[in-house]
Amino acid sequence: MENTKHTPAELIRNNLDLILAEQSRLTKQLNFADVAGVIPYLHSAARIFVAGAGRSGFAMRSAAMRLMHFGLTVYVVGETTTPAIQTGDLLFIASGSGTTGSMVSAAERASKVGAKVVALSTTTDSPLAALSDYLLLIPAAQKQDHAHIISKQYAGSLFEQSLLLITDAIFQTMWDLDGTPAPELWKRHANLE
Repeated sequence: MENTKHTPAELIRNNLDLILAEQSRLTKQLNFADVAGVIPYLHSAARIFVAGAGRSGFAMRSAAMRLMHFGLTVYVVGETTTPAIQTGDLLFIASGSGTTGSMVSAAERASKVGAKVVALSTTTDSPLAALSDYLLLIPAAQKQDHAHIISKQYAGSLFEQSLLLITDAIFQTMWDLDGTPAPELWKRHANLE
């Protein structure tokens, strides 16, 4: 669709403003006590298995990296070196709809072996929500919100962006509470890049 009223540079600026405004509105709707409720699960897990499909998966991989920097044992579901999940472990999983087949299946398997499931989703009414030990509700649009009721962005972009921001805020909070100096965290940063 061609827009002749604005230059591409103006459209980019306007769209970045839109994205930031939507994230700001979402932030004001979050229950931060609920967000903080994720932290005890992360701290108490023997190992953390992080999962998400598509762009949600990319955001959750970022969370995995930060949790690893914090010194936790973290695996990304689907990688060839990821071991079997067991009792005492945590599946930290994201699905906007809560119906993504591979994510629901992962939660079923985790629950079956006695692992905890912490899910991030836009709905409390889904198979993933039902399988979760803890559900963090993120007030974002689902992929099928083509009417732009919650977000003017395409598909689940608002949810996917919020995953990165919220998990970074969780990490930052864990770091603030722990007080480990940044140089100590840096020792765990990838050095084979």
